[in-house]
Amino acid sequence: MKLLIKIILPIFLFVIFTEVTAQRNKKSNDTPVKATIASETAGMIKKEGFFNFYWDENQANVYLEIDKLDSEFLYVNSLAAGIGSNDIGLDRGQLGNERIVRFEKRGNTILMIQPNYDYRAVSDNEDEVKSVKEAFASSVIWGFPIKKSENGRHLVNFTDFLMRDSHFVSQRLSRSKQGSYKIDKSRSALYKENTLAFPKNSEFEAILTFTGNPAGGWIRSVTPSPEAITVRTHHSLIELPDSNYSPRRFDPRSGYIHIKYQDYATPIESSLIKRYVVRHRLERKDPSAATSEAVEPIIYYLDRGAPEPVRSALLDGARWWNQAFEAAGYENAFQVQLLPEGAHPLDVRYNVIQWVHRSTRGWSYGSSVVDPRTGEIIKGHVSLGSLRVRQDFLIAQGLLNQYDEGTDPMKELALARLRQLSAHEVGHTIGIVHNYASSINDRASVMDYPHPYVKLDSEGNIDLSEAYDTKIGEWDKMAIRYGYSDFGNQNEEGKLNDIITETLEKGLLFITDRDSRPQNGAHPTAHLWDNGLAAEELNRMMAIRRKVLDNFSEASLPEGEPYSSLEEVLVPMYLFHRFQVEAASKVVGGINYSYAVKGDGQIVTELIPASDQMKAVDALIGTVTPDALRLSEDVLSKIPPKAHGYNRSRETFVSATGPVWDYYGAIESASQMPLSFLLSAERANRLVTLNDRNMDQPGLKAVLDKLIDKTFKSPSSESSDRAIQRIVEDRIVDYMIRLASNSKSQTEVKSTTTQTLDDLSNYMNSRSGSFEEKAHYGLQKSKINSWIQNPKEVIYEEDIKIPDGSPIGSTKHFSCDF
Repeated sequence: MKLLIKIILPIFLFVIFTEVTAQRNKKSNDTPVKATIASETAGMIKKEGFFNFYWDENQANVYLEIDKLDSEFLYVNSLAAGIGSNDIGLDRGQLGNERIVRFEKRGNTILMIQPNYDYRAVSDNEDEVKSVKEAFASSVIWGFPIKKSENGRHLVNFTDFLMRDSHFVSQRLSRSKQGSYKIDKSRSALYKENTLAFPKNSEFEAILTFTGNPAGGWIRSVTPSPEAITVRTHHSLIELPDSNYSPRRFDPRSGYIHIKYQDYATPIESSLIKRYVVRHRLERKDPSAATSEAVEPIIYYLDRGAPEPVRSALLDGARWWNQAFEAAGYENAFQVQLLPEGAHPLDVRYNVIQWVHRSTRGWSYGSSVVDPRTGEIIKGHVSLGSLRVRQDFLIAQGLLNQYDEGTDPMKELALARLRQLSAHEVGHTIGIVHNYASSINDRASVMDYPHPYVKLDSEGNIDLSEAYDTKIGEWDKMAIRYGYSDFGNQNEEGKLNDIITETLEKGLLFITDRDSRPQNGAHPTAHLWDNGLAAEELNRMMAIRRKVLDNFSEASLPEGEPYSSLEEVLVPMYLFHRFQVEAASKVVGGINYSYAVKGDGQIVTELIPASDQMKAVDALIGTVTPDALRLSEDVLSKIPPKAHGYNRSRETFVSATGPVWDYYGAIESASQMPLSFLLSAERANRLVTLNDRNMDQPGLKAVLDKLIDKTFKSPSSESSDRAIQRIVEDRIVDYMIRLASNSKSQTEVKSTTTQTLDDLSNYMNSRSGSFEEKAHYGLQKSKINSWIQNPKEVIYEEDIKIPDGSPIGSTKHFSCDF
């Protein structure tokens, strides 16, 4: 037995050992080795940068490696490839929203969270800071399931985040009535070429195709198949600047774009709202020296896609700003260079001036990527519309009327305008807003909208030698001193006040956007596209315009161009005064004022003398006289219906005469501009209110009486001129009826206008004359009496669509129209 045990036991133990080993091996084979990020991304292309990411070529996915939990950075979305329509407003290189965000891990999910920087408590008391954070909502932008985690690094699939409509393309198409669209994923993909990694930013791009039912003409005009619109959206993850930047306080007189937030740690006696200017970081190497180089200069880079001679003009204009930085004590601190080959314009390290193409002329923009915490500009981004220069060439074409003598003078006007445009838009990206009051300050700022200054030489010929400025303005220099001066250890607050005081003592005016627009604006000197004092310049401009129209001929066309193209050249000449009309109208019922602060001695408000207002009224009425609106038979005989292959466009007058050019339609278009401004409800309300406050003010009745005296009660004896007057008088009655019916019109405006219309109807009862006169007066009386008897039943005729004006040369953080 013992012998048997000795023999069997080893065998039994061996079998058991073998079985256990086998089971262990089986269990080991069934449990895979734990995967790492490296093994998970094996075979993918790794891009190392601010955030590392991996490109999966097989699945066309992007995986983001998140190694910066709870650290804030900037997320910016933009439109890399646009639609090309100014009206729709989805352009190449257009910046979208910018948000400070952070990644936060919750369980097996990474959340992208946007904190609320509009409400803060800047305090060392952590409980006070926490109370404000918890009082206002934050936003979770996205949630990412974690695919792999390793040593504080987390891998997530970033693809769906990139493939959404981050730029709200579908909403914009719907809002502009171009149709209902949504993303078609089967026709969309990531765009590898612009998915890039840089030290301070990681960049991602997607091709998105929106499919739907096109409903508008704009989208049809720019898309090969309007039921499928393909664009590219871009996403930037950007490192925030360090904490060494010192925000500079905002002053409403300084001319700066600003950020603002509510600081709940502010003492009770001070305002909750904190405001700081938007500007680049700039420091002098030696703040104690009169002039010094910058520690790091501001450099802008021009799009290599801009051709010559446009390229040189844009470089020259943008470089004007160095004159202002020199005045602030810097040497070569502002530079403009050509974008290096291979550099990407969306790389946050480059401030870019981009050359953008559209199917129609449109605005240019000066935008910036800004740190919302401090106002520091991280990247300047200018978008310049390429068709602007062609519109300026067209204006020169009509003004000079000498195409056969060479195009150099016309090109020079267009390029001079481009220099101004480049300087203007760059001005926005370095932090400066519009200054529309500079045109009466000897062109003190490139941040105005400049109309070409045209004059007559000693022989009575058109002279364009001073059409546009050739340098930075005096107000611009003061603005740069305020925003960028490095005061070293000196009292910054006191120095900033000194700069403002010096600016005011020099008489340099500053009025910006909302106070300068024509329909509701009331400031007498702040206007868009104007020159000089409003009424005087309008009268001068009308004389120039008359000279241009009298000289107008086929000499403005290149050889071989159809005569029918004369219309496109004629339109900006016939409406050459349109912006000065807007300027003059704002004097009527306006008030003078400034952005005064307590103690600075500026005008707070000041009534405009009645004589100045009535000069403006006279100048405006002068634009609707037969002499102003008349075209010669020689001009009219040279504009035939459109040649084969050529069509009417938004740049031409609407025609109510079929293929034949509509002369009377042009007259009606030109006359409705000054009449609509002069007889607007807001202006009439101000005329009444100011007259009630001060009897020396002209009042609405004086304006209406003057208008009627110069038109209805001053009939021309020339039949052709009288026909023009009848068109104008018809528009006057229409606008007066609208004014009296307008819900915005004050009671006294309604009563004054109604009584004036009734008096006019009685006056026309006493008139006699030709059949045309009787018919005209009969129509006007019928309109007036029908409105008085049944005001709610009157249906107004729509205004004629006037050919586009702005931008004749053109504004997120600030845009422009320049």
